[in-house]
Amino acid sequence: MDVMPLLLLVAGSAAVAGAARRTPVPAPLLLVAAGLAASYVPGVPDYTLEPEVVLPLVLPPLLYTSALDSSYLDLRAQLRPVALLSVGYVLFATFVVGWAVYRLVPGMPLTAALVLGAVVAPPDAVAATAVARRVGLPSRITTILQGESLLNDATAITAYRVALAAAVGAGATWAGGVGAFLLAAVGGVGVGLVLMAPIHWLRTHLKEPLLQNTLSLLIPFVAYGVAEQLHASGVLAVVTVALYLGHRAWEVDFATRLQEDAVWRMVAFLLESAVFALIGLQLQVVLKGLGAYEGTDAALYAVVVFLVVVAARFVWVYPAAFVPRLLSRRIREREENPTWKGAMVTAWAGMRGVVSLAIAFSIPLTVHGGAPFPQRNLVLFLTFTTVIGTLVLQGLTLPPLIRLLRFPGRDAQAQTLAEANAQAQASRVAEERLEELLADERNALPPPLADRLRSVLERRRNAVWERLGQVNPVTGESVDDTYRRLSAEMINAEREVFVRLRDGRYIDDEMLRTLLRRLDLEEAAAYREAA
Repeated sequence: MDVMPLLLLVAGSAAVAGAARRTPVPAPLLLVAAGLAASYVPGVPDYTLEPEVVLPLVLPPLLYTSALDSSYLDLRAQLRPVALLSVGYVLFATFVVGWAVYRLVPGMPLTAALVLGAVVAPPDAVAATAVARRVGLPSRITTILQGESLLNDATAITAYRVALAAAVGAGATWAGGVGAFLLAAVGGVGVGLVLMAPIHWLRTHLKEPLLQNTLSLLIPFVAYGVAEQLHASGVLAVVTVALYLGHRAWEVDFATRLQEDAVWRMVAFLLESAVFALIGLQLQVVLKGLGAYEGTDAALYAVVVFLVVVAARFVWVYPAAFVPRLLSRRIREREENPTWKGAMVTAWAGMRGVVSLAIAFSIPLTVHGGAPFPQRNLVLFLTFTTVIGTLVLQGLTLPPLIRLLRFPGRDAQAQTLAEANAQAQASRVAEERLEELLADERNALPPPLADRLRSVLERRRNAVWERLGQVNPVTGESVDDTYRRLSAEMINAEREVFVRLRDGRYIDDEMLRTLLRRLDLEEAAAYREAA
């Protein structure tokens, strides 16, 4: 097995993603553009998207990291709009796009057209969260988009399997399709509910952070694999487990949380970078198989499908945002009033991604009886153009659209005040507990050490209040930046002394590593306090 193409893909995509951080262009768009350009460079290997790799090996960890960072409470509060998008919209888009392609392309069977509809229906989890993180959307809209992107793949994959069964002549029926959808949804959530408590128990009882993080890396693959073996939705199983673990992450020890955060950030960065680069690299693969549909016909079909995909989202989002409030008094009382600006951003944030391409490449070459799958190459081409079109057009215009609509920014002063109040309550309880412990002779400490514990609490309590509106008049630095810089300078001075002592053979390398680890934790603590 030649691993060099894989290494080139990972290294190249990571380099482009790193460079994108220094530009105003979102990293997903730059990666797709780099992939498109690289596909024309002589000597670049053909990177054929393998569905059996992307769906079980790439999708679970990306969903897992996104769900870990999501708020279970916020998602529960926005469950109705999330369900309308992740289930209702995906099914609506499947039928609308399928019917439009059936009427547009001569000789295209309705079943094959519905396969295309299911393939391009779901906005991509990676694309949605990557853009949402950068543009700083209001929290409610961000929660809805994140929730949709976590759950819509399950709906799309199930709809695809039902449409595919009908297209290849497997005798699928509407009743069977509804049954398959319910089995996938209920089964996926059920598998997640069964797995989440034992996994969390194991995480809290393993005392070695290395073992805990090894388990963490296995969790999304185990949840996805078990659910798929039971013909349930692996996507919903992964999301269910991840939401539960993220909600109870505070019960895991601090060393595991520090390592786990670093590990999953690296995994997500590499996978997201490779995924978007891989999208662009599919151009040559898709064009080689287009065959009879080259030229103006293929371009016309691509434009029409893209427009239908974009228009269908607007047609669904605006009624879904406002009509339920008109029909239900309970919704009006319990939910925040949506705005036309929020609906506009939600409708425009419909970028498609690698999941659509992976599903499309999994379409079989033949139907039952051995005949070629109808217009399979055209389905691949239209999927590719839709993915690229939404990533480029919507991805590039979404940030300026948000700036143009002038959403009210989050009140930083109010957030800092809430943080300070929370810290004050926690510090007061901790101080009472400390005095209670010190009153017990079994916990006797020399006065300097006892005072040190009290000073740590005092520093933590005051740190947030000191950040409210304070700026250094000479340098323009915030107190956060000054505190972080001075802490780093002090720690670097200590670090240099330790290295000098090691070089002089006064301490050995093992002791150096111990001392540096202690400084690293101190620096991390200083950074967290100032962040």
